[in-house]
Amino acid sequence: MIQRKCRYTKKQLAMMCQFQYKKEPLTGPLIVSLKFYRHIQSSISKKERELRIAGAHRPIVKPDTDNYIKSTLDGLNGLLWEDDNQIVKIVAEKYYSDHPRVEIEVEEVNEDGNT
Repeated sequence: MIQRKCRYTKKQLAMMCQFQYKKEPLTGPLIVSLKFYRHIQSSISKKERELRIAGAHRPIVKPDTDNYIKSTLDGLNGLLWEDDNQIVKIVAEKYYSDHPRVEIEVEEVNEDGNT
């Protein structure tokens, strides 16, 4: 079940990337920032909901952040970058939101090491 869900997520991510990014895959070293926004459960109190929306309470539940990272990076291979081995730095965070999504920022690192 988990494999099927992961495969579906990667396909959905690939479709969104192709819709929003029309260029050739990036080459060279990259810095990637990922923000994962999870759905807020409906069975929580109003106060807890407000704390989650404000970012005061962050997700500490499964899936783990590293699992989100791996799925996202693999799903964008050949689309946003040639291969995820180009990524030299990753910053990843989990949040709650009424609008679940993944926000991805990519910076190219110049030959002199600057972005």
